[in-house]
Amino acid sequence: APAPPPARHLFGDPAEVEALRGNLLAWYDRCKRDLPWRALVRGDIEKPGPALLPAVWVSEIMLQQTQVATVIDYYNRWMQKWPTLQALAQASLEEVNELWAGLGYYSRGKRLQEAARKVVSELAGRMPRTAEDLQKLLPGVGRYTAGAIASIAYGQATGVVDGNVIRVLCRLRCIGADSGSPAVIDRLWDMANVLVDRSRPGDFNQALMELGATVCVPKSPLCGECPVKQHCQAWRRKLFGKPAPVPDVEDCGVGDCPLCPPAMEPWDSSLGVTNFPRKAAKKPPRAMRTATCVLERRGCHGAPEYLIVQRPSSGLLAGLWEFPSLPLAQDLQEEKEREELAGHLQAWMGWPVAAKGLQFIGEVIHIFSHIHQTYVVYSLQLDGDVTPDPALSPSRWVTEDEFHASAVSTAMKKV
Repeated sequence: APAPPPARHLFGDPAEVEALRGNLLAWYDRCKRDLPWRALVRGDIEKPGPALLPAVWVSEIMLQQTQVATVIDYYNRWMQKWPTLQALAQASLEEVNELWAGLGYYSRGKRLQEAARKVVSELAGRMPRTAEDLQKLLPGVGRYTAGAIASIAYGQATGVVDGNVIRVLCRLRCIGADSGSPAVIDRLWDMANVLVDRSRPGDFNQALMELGATVCVPKSPLCGECPVKQHCQAWRRKLFGKPAPVPDVEDCGVGDCPLCPPAMEPWDSSLGVTNFPRKAAKKPPRAMRTATCVLERRGCHGAPEYLIVQRPSSGLLAGLWEFPSLPLAQDLQEEKEREELAGHLQAWMGWPVAAKGLQFIGEVIHIFSHIHQTYVVYSLQLDGDVTPDPALSPSRWVTEDEFHASAVSTAMKKV
């Protein structure tokens, strides 16, 4: 009897699974990129002495929402500064934020350090070794990161599903339902756990991610170079069009298959394999406007100094430093914006600030993942010292060099 439709999207033939593993690993051995976190072999983690900070953990946290080329320098600086769990656990959050500055999504660094502290103080310096324990015990470690650490660092035969893997698996098996939906994600995890090579799980998972990053890319994939194209239903459909009258995944569309494309979004022959994966439309980022004032004074050696203040310890850009800033309503006139900023500065510094004394410099646009932020930038020259009430927020005067060495966001560097 024919298998129920969803099963046709999965890998049910052990011989095909074995062939796919062999083809993918052989390609990985030949073509993998030379990345610094791949230089640390598993045996190094077991050496006596202070517990080494697992390279895969640091790299995977940094690689969340960030490209490899950007991460490499940050990773090298991090591992040079904190090569062991103990060293990272003893660092201050300020040091972590300073090194992380510019990498974005700053809570990642904070949670990485919190997890290192927990390993040292509560787990006797021993990292959890299974995906289940990693996810349960360490803050900031989700299902994907736990699977990556467990398979690459400790050899557990567990799959991983990230954005690259989603794309590869959806194309291999023509999965056209919303790839961000919980039901589809669960199916993809089941598939990843079936496919993972039992003898080389870490290499297999890295190979699957490498394939998505370098060959099975979102646009213009290099199907001719793909080591597993003979297993790819999307490539076969692109090559041969509608298949012969043999049961195949395309036939699922006649029923209520939860993995097929919706009936109103059929196969588009002009897209080929890039028909997959299908994603729900993203919500547009919300627009925000913020007035920012660069307060400047002449330092004791004649060089200009600038006042920066620390953001709250939670929320967007938590704990980072910035120029004094005030969120604005969207439709304020420039004159009203000046008045609101002047009032904010006056309340904060404790002495009068005239709105007309604020010099408009320009606007800086910075796109966060969910916010389209416009900074309206003003400057104000000060003759005397200013010491804001420390109860309101920590502040300090810095030179330009000190500013760039501080834990400030990319947006503030633009300002």
